[in-house]
Amino acid sequence: MKKTAIAMSLLMISAGALAQGEIQHATDETVQTAHTGADTAKEQLHKTEHRGQEQVNQMNSDGSATDKMKQDGQKAWNRTKEGSEKAWDKTKQGSEKAWNGTKEGSSKAWDKTKEGSQKAWGATKDGSQKAWDATKEGSAKAWDKTKEGASDLKKSVSE
Repeated sequence: MKKTAIAMSLLMISAGALAQGEIQHATDETVQTAHTGADTAKEQLHKTEHRGQEQVNQMNSDGSATDKMKQDGQKAWNRTKEGSEKAWDKTKQGSEKAWNGTKEGSSKAWDKTKEGSQKAWGATKDGSQKAWDATKEGSAKAWDKTKEGASDLKKSVSE
């Protein structure tokens, strides 16, 4: 049974290899035919393009209607171009004004914030110093009372 399976496998592999050579040959011929057809199509396309270009050239040299259409087209193009340039300049100027306004506003806000912070710091510093002085004074008074109380207690115990 094993020998039969091995023989069948070899037969299938060799058949595939033989068929592959035939398929490759047929594919090469098909590709060559396709290339030939493509070359022919390219030639036809170029001929048609040249004929079309010749017709356009004849129309351009023939009548004044074509020249008038060209001039009108050029005028329209110039008007569009000028309008676009004016719109761009206005947009640019508006953007610059907005930027400058934002910049000035930011600077003013920063200066106010900085000034307010400095005032707040000064007030906090002054308040802290006053609180420290009051605490120090209160502590000194309390210490003096404590010493006085201890002295009085010592006298009353010794008597």
